[in-house]
This record gives sequence, structure tokens and C-alpha cells, in this order.
Amino acid sequence: MPAYWTITPQAPGITPGAFALAQADGASYRLELTPHLSMGAHGFARMIAISAAFLALPLLAVLGTPVLWGLLPFAGLALWALWYALTRNAAERGGLREVLSLTREAIEITRTNPHAPVQHWQANPYWVRLTLTNKGAKVENYLTLEGAGRVVELGAFLSPEERATLHDELSRALRHLR
Repeated sequence: MPAYWTITPQAPGITPGAFALAQADGASYRLELTPHLSMGAHGFARMIAISAAFLALPLLAVLGTPVLWGLLPFAGLALWALWYALTRNAAERGGLREVLSLTREAIEITRTNPHAPVQHWQANPYWVRLTLTNKGAKVENYLTLEGAGRVVELGAFLSPEERATLHDELSRALRHLR
């Protein structure tokens, strides 16, 4: 799951990024949610290389003829279009992120969108209600936080199973701080 917990102070022996309950009264939880990026830098380079190899195969048959110069721009254009689409997709998905900060005094969610203003929500965690709607909703395991007169969706880009896990972890953290 693309959810990274930062818990302070943290008990010794806990893996960084894993959920655990904080150990002291001045505890704070920080959760960073990002969408899945299925292809990293190595995958990107491999995809471009494999596509270039497959585009070069038909060109080998016409090597040394004037037909090569007629087909070469189209192969280059196809390779450029693939590169552009993959780069654009990574930039769109990579810019989206939600950060949840939770202390005994406040819970804050900041959502950073690629082409929209940053959205911010804050409430008192004692009065916040965490809801996981799994039956009768358009979206399976719809996760919301309600407080300060607003209902805020959390982890819209996560899978239903990941939202259920996040609900369990966040409800434990809220119970611990109350």
C-alpha cells in the first residue's frame, strides 16, 4: 500500500513506514498517501528500449533502400509518442498526494493535486468520525472523515482493500489519542 506512517515517538524495533502505536503522551502520527506508480525509472527505460527494438525489426528488411527513409520518421514518431505518454502519466500521478497529521489537539489533511489548488481540512480529533461505507455505496469501501462541519474523503486513489486497512490503522490511532 502506498501509505507511509511516521510515528513519533516510536517504539524501538518497529520498521519505518509501518503502523504502530506511539509510546508517549505527546504522540503524533503522520500519514502520507500516494497513488501507485507501476513503472519506475528502470521500467521506463526498459519499455522504451523494447519498443525501439520492435520498431527497428521491420526497418531491418528495408535497410539500404530509400524506403527506410520513408518509414524512419513514423517509427521515430511512434517512439516519441510512447515516451511522451509515459512521461505525462507519471507526472500526473506523481503530483497527487494526501498528507494526514494527527495529534491529540488536531487532525489535518492536506491534499496536493497536480493542476488544482492545495486542499486543506482541519478538525479536533476527539469529535472526528471515521466512516468506512462498504454496502450500498457507489465506491466500495468509501473512507471518509467527518468533523468541523465537513465530510472529507481519504485515499480516493487507493484500492478497496487498502482503504479497509487504512480505516483499521487510522481508527486505532484515533482511539489511542482520545
